[in-house]
Amino acid sequence: MVLSGDADITSDFFVPQDVNNADGNFFTFTGMRVLVGEDFPTKFTILKASMAEFPALNGHSVSYVVLQFPAVSTNPPHTHPRPPSSFSLSLEAWNPVSWTQPTSFSRSRYKLGDMFVFPKGLVHFQYNIDANNPALTVSAFGSANAGTVTSQDSICPLNLHGHNTKYKTR
Repeated sequence: MVLSGDADITSDFFVPQDVNNADGNFFTFTGMRVLVGEDFPTKFTILKASMAEFPALNGHSVSYVVLQFPAVSTNPPHTHPRPPSSFSLSLEAWNPVSWTQPTSFSRSRYKLGDMFVFPKGLVHFQYNIDANNPALTVSAFGSANAGTVTSQDSICPLNLHGHNTKYKTR
């Protein structure tokens, strides 16, 4: 079991001690500009805006990731120990596969503008099964640190084809 949490918010925002001037630049994150006018990546890519990349998020209890799925790509099994785990907006139509129960899978067709959530602690993964089209999703987290736990063998000893990765069995 993984337990984690954020401290109660005691201030509107925090300015690190090494920042002398908390002007508009401090409160602006430019790390997502690569999404505009660039080619889609050829492998699964995560662009993060969490407290580590954007210190102004400290105290705001929010962070974001943009998940870029080329055709037939996977975001490996993982979980988020902080609530709400992940609230996502689909910016492309796509077919992810994900866990909904510890012993079963769910496959859904998300359309442009659909939103979905993975509850706190639920092991999940996304797999773009479309052989011709990429997919793009923006996820928001209820913490300045999403706290992703990705130890695949400890979370799920099976790969996506149902084989046990540790003992080479089905």
